Amino acid sequence: MEKKDVLAGLAALAQETRLDIFRLLVEAGPEGRSAGAIAEALAVAPATLSFHLSNLTHAGLIVQRRESRSLIYSADFGRMTGIVGFLSENCCGRSANPAACAPLCAPVPEAANTENQEETGNGASAGPRCGC
Repeated sequence: MEKKDVLAGLAALAQETRLDIFRLLVEAGPEGRSAGAIAEALAVAPATLSFHLSNLTHAGLIVQRRESRSLIYSADFGRMTGIVGFLSENCCGRSANPAACAPLCAPVPEAANTENQEETGNGASAGPRCGC
């Protein structure tokens, strides 16, 4: 991922309403949510919501599709993963003592992922995650 794409994504998320929208769509998963459901969940006026959805779409953080007469928005998980990967690609790579960073950058064991999923109610397994 290029630095300019990461900057566009981070800039879009550096606003409270857009961050709330993005987090709501991440929670919704690939199925996404309709614009009306987003507006209702976050108590955002339709015109304001449209502005923020446009900004997030332009930054590549969300995608839009039409189902009948509704616009459905969902998080672009590939872009989200790309941004996180860009931010952590040199995780502890230049440390004078790599062992000091190991606990921070080590993958989380699958059992810990399962415990976390049970706490959050998310049954989907994404495999080992970074412990950062």
